[in-house]
Amino acid sequence: MPEWAAFVGLTGFLLTALLGLARLSQGAVRSDGGVSSTVDSTSMATEPQDPTLPRFETQRAAAQRRQMQDTLAPSDLSTGALLANVAFTQGLFGVLLVAGAFYFEIPASAFGITADALSTGLPAIAVGIGAGVGFWLGNELAAALADGFGVAFDESLRELLAPDSAGGWVVLLGGVLPVIAIVEELLFRAAAIGVPVAGLDAPAWAMAIVASVAFALGHGAQGRMGIVVTGTLGLALAGLFIATNSLLAVVVAHYLVNALELIVHEGLGVDRLWA
Repeated sequence: MPEWAAFVGLTGFLLTALLGLARLSQGAVRSDGGVSSTVDSTSMATEPQDPTLPRFETQRAAAQRRQMQDTLAPSDLSTGALLANVAFTQGLFGVLLVAGAFYFEIPASAFGITADALSTGLPAIAVGIGAGVGFWLGNELAAALADGFGVAFDESLRELLAPDSAGGWVVLLGGVLPVIAIVEELLFRAAAIGVPVAGLDAPAWAMAIVASVAFALGHGAQGRMGIVVTGTLGLALAGLFIATNSLLAVVVAHYLVNALELIVHEGLGVDRLWA
C-alpha cells in the first residue's frame, strides 16, 4: 500500500534541504565568475559586514563563522571540483528520493513513468526536444529584453561551470548536466507535482506553482532576474509534465535548456542571440 503522505513529507524535507544548501553556497560565487571566501584579512578585525549577523557575536563564534565560510567558498576551487561537487550533491538527493519512493511503495506512474508512448517512448523524446529548444529561446528573449531595460543577468555561475578543455565539456554534457536534469525534474516536477496529485488529489496547478517557486529560489545564485526567469521556466516545465505525464519529456527539455545555454554562450562565445 503506497504511503503517499509520508513520501510527500520526505519530498518537502529534501526540497528544504536543497534550498538551504543553495542558499549557503550562493555567496560563494563572485560577480567576476570566480569562487572566493567572503572574508579577508581586513574584515577579520572588524565587525560583521552582514547586517543579519548580531552585533554581540563573540570572537569564538565569529572565528567559527569565518571557518565555515572559508570551507564553503575556498579560493582555489576549480571548475572540475565544482562540477564534481554539483554532480555528487545532486546525485545524493536523487538516490534519497528514489530510495524513499521504493520504501513508501510509490508507483512509477505517479512520477510520469508509464507504458504510454508519450510518457516513455520516442514521442516523449520528440516533445522534450521541441519544448527544450522553445524554452531556451524564451530564456534568450527574456535576457535580451532585460538588457534592453537595463536589468542585468548574473552569469557568474554559468561562467564558472564552463570547462576549459574538451574533456571537461564531455564530462559536463555527458555526466553533470544529465544528472542535474534528472534529479531536478524528479524532485521539482515528478515528486512535488505528480505524487501529490496522484495520491492525495492535490490540485495540479497549485502544486505546479509551489514547485516552481521552490525551483526559482533554488537558483538564487543567478540573481533576482535569474530567479524570475528560472521560476517561469519551472512553471513551463510543470505545464509540460502535467500535459504529458512524462518524466522523460521534462528531463530532455531541462537538459537542452542548460546545454544550449552553456554551449552557445560559453562554448561558442555568443553574447546574445538578439544583440
